[in-house]
Amino acid sequence: MKGHSRRRSNTPLLVSLVMLLALLACQLEVGGTPLVTGVARPDEGGDAPSDWYTLYFSQPEAPSSKSLRGGPDRALAEDIRQARVSVDVAAQQLDLWSLRDALIAAHRQGVQVRIVTESDYMDGEEIQELIQAGIPVLGDRGEGLMHDKFMVIDRQEVCTGSMNFTVNGAYRNDNNLICIRSKNIAEDYTTEFEEMFVNKRFGSGSPANTPYPTFSLNGTLLEVYFSPDDGTAARLLALIQEARESIYFLAYSFTSDELADALIAQARAGLRVEGVLERSQAESNYGAQFERLRQAGIEVRLDGNPRSMHHKVIVLDDEVVVTGSYNFSNSAETKNDENILIIHSPEIAASYVSEFSRIFDQAR
Repeated sequence: MKGHSRRRSNTPLLVSLVMLLALLACQLEVGGTPLVTGVARPDEGGDAPSDWYTLYFSQPEAPSSKSLRGGPDRALAEDIRQARVSVDVAAQQLDLWSLRDALIAAHRQGVQVRIVTESDYMDGEEIQELIQAGIPVLGDRGEGLMHDKFMVIDRQEVCTGSMNFTVNGAYRNDNNLICIRSKNIAEDYTTEFEEMFVNKRFGSGSPANTPYPTFSLNGTLLEVYFSPDDGTAARLLALIQEARESIYFLAYSFTSDELADALIAQARAGLRVEGVLERSQAESNYGAQFERLRQAGIEVRLDGNPRSMHHKVIVLDDEVVVTGSYNFSNSAETKNDENILIIHSPEIAASYVSEFSRIFDQAR
């Protein structure tokens, strides 16, 4: 982990060193671009494989990223090419040719491919090529944005996170992508997808009907929330209030008064609270919480990426991770179609803390 240790606890130094070595061991060289891949624990029974998740972070600083090849999209494209039954895509925007080519190839092999996207991006070249290939693409019908970023493959695997399926998302912006292999989570995300694609229900018209909102996978508790129907902000507020040692956050857009209030209260209670906000949003977005958090004494910084720090991440007590498409804003809570995962795993949290430290050290 770069920079100073973030955890304030009695964890022995040896354990921290072991975690660091495990993270370093997970640096894979795929097509020239390093990808951080999560280390799965041994199978603990049930239908979950021992390699039940894989975690990727974009690497905008890596020289190989300039080639626009070999990033997290390569793994996604390979998963799509291996699909045998179905690929459902909910993407605010899609312009990665690797994904376009893989989706068209899967469609031609008889795999059912369906796409929901934000209507504002329907005219994009890659989307139009998918339509021309015979793949059904539906633009959203809601007042807000169709802001989801997820894929469901063969109703067995879900890939989601902050990463738009775009060149900028995979190669220029700071993002995360996690792929989880689980029938339960696949059913959750398929239900949400079909509300939009089949029933044409977007935004506030989407019902709260997630089949498995909370479940355990390989010994790890997972929580699944979709916005605006599941009360996401209330759950995030509760998580912040329940934290006992530390809260680290990475936010592209942060305008929520409630979440800011909770962070300030926890900082005043003695917790270690640190964050990084996307500079362009914090400086231009009405209602952005940067100055308020800073003046309250929270160590909050503006990111150093010349493009965008696009994460929407909270790590609590080095044990719980919040990630997904959900910006910490009123629009995300009340208008947009959004998805988040809450993952109770110190192992996965360690990877996100490492990413936080990297971005925090580069921020100003």
